[in-house]
Amino acid sequence: MDILEEIVARKRVDLQQMKARHTERIIHQEVEQLMSQDFSVPSMSQSLKSSSTGIIAEFKRRSPSKGWIMEKADAAVVPLSYQQAGASALSILTDTPYFGGDDSDILKARNSGVTLPILYKNFVVDEYQLFQARLCGASAVLLIAACLNKDECRMLLNMAHELNLEVLLEMHSEADTEYADLLPDMCGINNRNLGTFHTDVQTSFRLASRLPEEVCWVSESGLKDLATLEALRLAGYNGFLMGERFMKEADPAQALNEFTGIITK
Repeated sequence: MDILEEIVARKRVDLQQMKARHTERIIHQEVEQLMSQDFSVPSMSQSLKSSSTGIIAEFKRRSPSKGWIMEKADAAVVPLSYQQAGASALSILTDTPYFGGDDSDILKARNSGVTLPILYKNFVVDEYQLFQARLCGASAVLLIAACLNKDECRMLLNMAHELNLEVLLEMHSEADTEYADLLPDMCGINNRNLGTFHTDVQTSFRLASRLPEEVCWVSESGLKDLATLEALRLAGYNGFLMGERFMKEADPAQALNEFTGIITK
């Protein structure tokens, strides 16, 4: 069992425990009430397409491969400072066992004044998680092709849209790109193999020709310098998900501000 299989197996067990504490009927009612109040969230795909930087700044306390990156990072501080530093959108890890996150991190970010689109980044394998994403104030959800068969992915994508959530469909191999014909709002190419954690930015370039032109393209992981982003933009990418590049610094927002200062000159 590789790490992705381990995470997904753990996720299914944790979900059963969540549903026992907070039933599907209750969370459906909560989301229905929220949506009846016309609580809208900004479009992530449109934000990326109209942005001069396309940077999706990620709030990430730890990872399975690196351990703790910034254990005490405050979701009421860092995401808002990312917004002020010029991010186009945010990604917030909500997985607890492997990434040290929680749904409350998105709520804290929203309550702190964040108005940017927020990606609910988790290992989504059940529609219950889509209701969790909607309830905490996310704009979009991550679906990972390697975690789902195509019918499951189609079902979750359709349900996300019913909840007014956009979908970033993540792929990292030629086989994964067979899911691209589902036409998610955003196609993401993860340069990091989730099983081995090997990272190769050339993955985004290699798979670009397999992506539908009509959707927003996002390159994820291993993005560290301006030249790489410029080359990816020329290849057709609108969004660039960057997490450890900033979170490993003492002041993530300052690191982002310095980076965006370079790329907006």
